[in-house]
Amino acid sequence: MRTKKVKEESIFETQAGVFKLLAHPARLKILALLREGEECVCHMEAMLGYRQAYLSQQLALLREAGVLEMRREGWNVYYRVARPEVYAIIDAAHSVGGSLDDLRRWEEKKKTCECPKCCRARGETPSGEETPLTLAE
Repeated sequence: MRTKKVKEESIFETQAGVFKLLAHPARLKILALLREGEECVCHMEAMLGYRQAYLSQQLALLREAGVLEMRREGWNVYYRVARPEVYAIIDAAHSVGGSLDDLRRWEEKKKTCECPKCCRARGETPSGEETPLTLAE
């Protein structure tokens, strides 16, 4: 009987840990941004307005919990959601109270994002990168 109670308690502790992990606005914003797919840290910095050190702390917590995965490509670090079922919890919370205003503002902000990914998507040269030279004909 005692082992059954211990198992039940550990189940509830695990569930509480999930809610605790998601009970932070910065982590919810990160997950909202990653809903569309993989993003580099520099893009998250530009879109969310957080300093890189703070953002890295929040990303590390999500990664350690197994919610996110990361990969490196040169100097850039990219994150993606490893456990998409987390969005069911977020969507349930959103249906209880929330609006899409923040998401709409982010869509507008993408148009002026200065990260390399967004600049290239707009056909611009990212700041810090040289424009390739072309030979005059």
